[in-house]
Amino acid sequence: MRFVKWTPWTSALIFACTATLPALAHPSLQRREAHVGAPYRAVMSIPHGCDGSATVKLRVQIPEGVIGVKPMPKPGWTIATVRGPYARSYPFYHGQTLTEGVKEIAWAGRLGDDFVDDFVFAGFLADTLPAGETLFFPTYQECEKGEWRWIEVPSPGQDAHALAHPAVKLLPAAQKAQAHTYKVGPLVIEAPWTRATPGGAQVAGGYLKVTNTGTQPDRLVGGSLVPATTVEVHEMAMSDGIMKMRRLEKGLEIAPGRTVELKPGGYHLMFLGLRDGLKEGQAVKGSLVFEKAGTIDVEFRVGPIGGGTQPGGGHKHH
Repeated sequence: MRFVKWTPWTSALIFACTATLPALAHPSLQRREAHVGAPYRAVMSIPHGCDGSATVKLRVQIPEGVIGVKPMPKPGWTIATVRGPYARSYPFYHGQTLTEGVKEIAWAGRLGDDFVDDFVFAGFLADTLPAGETLFFPTYQECEKGEWRWIEVPSPGQDAHALAHPAVKLLPAAQKAQAHTYKVGPLVIEAPWTRATPGGAQVAGGYLKVTNTGTQPDRLVGGSLVPATTVEVHEMAMSDGIMKMRRLEKGLEIAPGRTVELKPGGYHLMFLGLRDGLKEGQAVKGSLVFEKAGTIDVEFRVGPIGGGTQPGGGHKHH
């Protein structure tokens, strides 16, 4: 074991380092980066009071583009919110359009200076937020004696670490591209797949998920597959105790805010007139045609013969 010789200079150095820690610690988000166009759960940590005085109130202002905000109940604390109009309207879940929401959250209670605690709220980062441009959450920490105003924002070119009372910040990031997820207009298509065919087979089924994030209904009316002559939209359903398949002449409706899954034993695409067999592990080029959104090129991954789920377990779109 190696020992450090203790000297008066050593004591002074340690005191200087530790004495600056409370002053440097400031409120911050546990997760300081989040994807645009996705939900975000903010956990804000409060590491100390005001020069030894207990925190009794915390106010957090919500920046434009963080929408649908709801604070989490906190035992021993009361919560109040201030609502107001957004600068613009934002599409939201299930075909909703948000024009106003929570602009400020205030927690009132008591947090001693010797303790740390987290304050939580959930929201959604609008897909209109520019990726890479920092969002700031001005935060006001009121104590039994005194107050900290964490509201400073760095000017262009300024080092944020030079700020004495920096505002809490969050960095919006672009959504990571997900394999086998496609978007056309307000429609999101996930994981198109099909099954390998036995020798000589001239038909196969196609499966996928479609989510309509818009406010108007659309219809899946057809598509294409390179080895097939025709692609139709079909449904399997029980009729008089017998499973029957029928073609949906008008296509399959995708209602606003809804997800429709095409899967074995239900709605599906029917690939007719296969010129070549489909082999497990292939990625076969094709397309989907929607009544309003138009045509989108996709690839169908080929799973095993008789497989009941998409190969690889599928990919989720967030």
